[in-house]
Amino acid sequence: MSVGMLAGLGGAALIGLGLYGLLTHPHLLRKIIGFNVMGSGVFLLFGAIARRGAAAGLGADPVPQALVITGVVVAFSATALAVSLLLRVVRETGGPFFPDDDGAA
Repeated sequence: MSVGMLAGLGGAALIGLGLYGLLTHPHLLRKIIGFNVMGSGVFLLFGAIARRGAAAGLGADPVPQALVITGVVVAFSATALAVSLLLRVVRETGGPFFPDDDGAA
């Protein structure tokens, strides 16, 4: 098993774990953490794909590295926004859950 294959499988596992956490937990902070784990898996998978292209003799391409670094910065700012919205929900509802909508059909 090569390093690229191991990184790809690890990225796929992180995506699966993040998706599971995002879909199964009603706690909003756990949803944010699941989303971040899923994003980390995508970054790892993208890095593995970029490494596979460089290992094929195509040369070192800086574009995938720049995209991953940009994605990390965007993910950090999106997490900060999500945590600030979570704090607003906690302040308004008194808990880290969305209130049940009694009028929903």
